[in-house]
This record gives sequence, structure tokens and C-alpha cells, in this order.
Amino acid sequence: MASWLQRTVNRGVFPLSTRFSTFRFFSKSSPYVVKVGIPEFLNGIGKGVESHVTKLESEIGDFQNLLVTRTLKLKKLGIPCKHRKLILKHTHKYRLGLWRPRVECITS
Repeated sequence: MASWLQRTVNRGVFPLSTRFSTFRFFSKSSPYVVKVGIPEFLNGIGKGVESHVTKLESEIGDFQNLLVTRTLKLKKLGIPCKHRKLILKHTHKYRLGLWRPRVECITS
């Protein structure tokens, strides 16, 4: 298999851009919220999840407790399945460092 790939690359069957990987470097990183709380986190998720801000703040308390909250606790709070899945998916990504809520752009 490797010899077939090497022959096709050497013949020029693949375009130049796929033969050599090119890296893109961006000078500006996307803007992120500095301090993340429950309201900022849920607003960053969007899709109607932000309607549960008051319920989660009163029952769970702070953002660190939200990051370790399980499905059953969210279910007992009366949060629908689709919103629970979104919250848990984004908390997992946040803990791994793969996602952060973005800053809302202010248009004047």
C-alpha cells in the first residue's frame, strides 16, 4: 500500500498542496471571556440553555461545581435532555481545554 502511495505522489497525481502539508498561523487569537461563571458559560453554549441560569446558580452555586455535576443532578433540577447533553458536552470540553465561551461582540 505504501509503495502505491509513493508511486502516485512521485508521478504527480496528487496536487502539490496535498503532497506537502502547509500550516496556517494566525496572528490574532479569537477573543475569550477572562472570568467564566455559570451565566457566561451557558450563554456561550447558546441554543436555549441560557434559560436555566437562575436555576443552576441557585442549586449548584459556583462554576467549579457545575464542571463536576452529573446527569442525574441536572435531571432532578428539571433540565430537559437536550440541554443536559449540551451542558455536559461543553463542560467536558472545557475541562480538557478544547472549548471556552467567546466574548459577545458589541455592535454600536
